[in-house]
Amino acid sequence: MNIPTGRRTARRGAPPGPGRRRGLRARAGLPALTGASRFVAAHAVDSLGTGLVFAFTVVYLTHATHLSLAEIGASLTLGNLLALPVPALGGILLDRCGPKTVVALANLVSAAGFAAFLVARSAWQISLAYLVVQAGINLYWTAARNLVPLACLPGEERLWFGFISSLRNLGIGVGAAVSAVALALFGPDSLYALIAANAGTFLCAALLFLTWKPTRSPAGPDISGAAGDGGTPDTSGPAQDSGGPARRGSRQANRQGSRQAVLRDGRYLLLVATNLAFVLAQMVPPVLLAVYVTGTLHAGAWIPGTLLVVNTAVVAVLTPAITRRSARHRPHRAIAGGFLVGAVSFALFAAPLALQGAPRWTVAAVLVVATLLFTLSEILSSPALSELSVALAPTAANGRHQVAFQLSWSIGGAAAPVVLTALLSRQPVLPWLLLTSLSVLAVPAAHALAPPEREEAQP
Repeated sequence: MNIPTGRRTARRGAPPGPGRRRGLRARAGLPALTGASRFVAAHAVDSLGTGLVFAFTVVYLTHATHLSLAEIGASLTLGNLLALPVPALGGILLDRCGPKTVVALANLVSAAGFAAFLVARSAWQISLAYLVVQAGINLYWTAARNLVPLACLPGEERLWFGFISSLRNLGIGVGAAVSAVALALFGPDSLYALIAANAGTFLCAALLFLTWKPTRSPAGPDISGAAGDGGTPDTSGPAQDSGGPARRGSRQANRQGSRQAVLRDGRYLLLVATNLAFVLAQMVPPVLLAVYVTGTLHAGAWIPGTLLVVNTAVVAVLTPAITRRSARHRPHRAIAGGFLVGAVSFALFAAPLALQGAPRWTVAAVLVVATLLFTLSEILSSPALSELSVALAPTAANGRHQVAFQLSWSIGGAAAPVVLTALLSRQPVLPWLLLTSLSVLAVPAAHALAPPEREEAQP
């Protein structure tokens, strides 16, 4: 990455103390956090609250209602499906109100949804409450990625996406641990307090987002390609048609309210398709892993939980440092590398099918290695995909583009349980074959996201 001369000189002339602190921060992979304390605290509080009920929502509902497990599952699925159109509303609000307002509103909506869980007793009430919760979540993720460029120094976008991913995984892990301890000590009745506490954390996060003052203005200078493209802050305006956010926004201002702006943007649609492959891969831990390990491989029941802990811990601890190193490369290269590593991990997940009669420790060892590679793939790809989702969206139609990107998450999340479990029941190797094939195909798609040569030209 090329560094503007002024910034390089400032670093060389910095006092020894701050310089050492910056060096430690850089080695840890952390971005500059100055002025972003409320922004960081909001994410920490939000993820901590999410962790409190992340794994215990169904447990709470079975305790609080007289409904069967099947009825509760159907009610939650219905609420999730009803919330699918919400990103379209989020896109309109994002263009009109800005990301900070939409994210704060999303947290308030989620708080109302979890508060409704406290009084939900019938199937339709559960569906309605979960509709509100999912509406808030969909609103949040439609706008949240756009907050990062407002919080970070130019060129540190990918570091921030990696840092937030790490922070959220850590918060969810801590919240889940608190819930597990509370459940063990005080029994199922403690879940009422945990649900209420989660609603409170969403309210607290909304307040923090509302009172946070961004480092950069939404109308401030952007980077023409994306962090890691070697670009420098551009203050020259839309003089060249290079495809950067500000310049593309000026060129497309006459169609900002039209969905045609997204449908004509082939590069962004390719990003959405690439992210869909990533989303399907990310559904392995919550959808496929446990049933595959215990039901198909007949391995130890302790293995899925251990693999999930490994995945969460590695993402939480190593994401900043790995993202710092991958940020030396352009985003499309990091994404392609992540998919290559992911393809190897899925092949390893399938490998125990050919190890019939092998010792259990061998199967467990292969699955641990596969999980580590899967996690490395996630760390490489996720921050770079989020970075491009913002960098490639034109300013004038940013909300519409974010809706398209968020839909890849919604559609992938909804399709994965049906597709992956159906393939597993038909032939255990099929879901891994599908995921390996999608990952391999996504590599050239990721390379196609590289900016045209005129965008890569250096001043």
